[in-house]
Amino acid sequence: MARTIRALLQTTIPFREDDWHVGRFSLLKEHLASLPGVEVTVRDRMPSRDGDDPVLSRLDDSAFDEAWILAVDVDDGLSAADAAGISRFHRRGRGLLVTRDHQDIGSCLCALERVGAAHHFHTRNPERDPARCSDDDRETPSIAWPNYRSGANGDFQSIDAVEPVHPLLEAPALPGGRILRLPAHPHEGAVGVPTQEAAARVIARGRSQATGRAFGLAVAFEARDGFGRAVAESSFHHFADYNWSIGAGCPSFVSERAGDGYRREPEALADARAYVENITYWLSQPHGGNAAAADGG
Repeated sequence: MARTIRALLQTTIPFREDDWHVGRFSLLKEHLASLPGVEVTVRDRMPSRDGDDPVLSRLDDSAFDEAWILAVDVDDGLSAADAAGISRFHRRGRGLLVTRDHQDIGSCLCALERVGAAHHFHTRNPERDPARCSDDDRETPSIAWPNYRSGANGDFQSIDAVEPVHPLLEAPALPGGRILRLPAHPHEGAVGVPTQEAAARVIARGRSQATGRAFGLAVAFEARDGFGRAVAESSFHHFADYNWSIGAGCPSFVSERAGDGYRREPEALADARAYVENITYWLSQPHGGNAAAADGG
């Protein structure tokens, strides 16, 4: 009998209607829940009087097999106890996806062991190349680097799978047998392989529509030294309802013109769904193997 994969989908902010609360990732939640053998729990951060989230701060004591941390906050999304709980969870062999956005959105991730160092921000852990510490997207001057312009919300971007193609980007049912398109965003963040990290690599790159610069979209971490697998993602907009279906709406502070790529070519969304499926099963197998195949998926 195939085991059940228990996944947590969690934001780093308390619920605020006019913000990126977990309800704005409902299409992701629905897709996760539709996968064979997967149970998904969704929640926003709910700090207690001591400022700690009761789930994240004790995540290692939970029954979850993997956690998807959507860092949508402005620098203060995790308490020290929350970060420690997530790190213990990962250190005990369970899977993590951690994603953020431009400038300092989600920089609380820097406090996480191992995977936190893959995330580069404006004021914390900037990219090592000084030439990259400059604005890429200049259409929204209020947003500073890192802000790689992969396209408009509602459009999709063509991605480059880094050879050899990682299992997270393999998709035999899709044309070409791999994932070629992901949701676009006007200002993506920056991810890279941490210094002295031997068991991680950039698996996908995007290309800026503003400057032509290539940038890392995702870093995959293999299991090692007790740590489970992990994925560091450049933007939570790869998973947001607004980027999968522009009609789902967005917070009022989003001012950029939306695109209509997915409206014109809805079949392109199959790549994003396949990517989510790959991540889900891959994270749940800290020592290798193919859970999707084992479960008949």
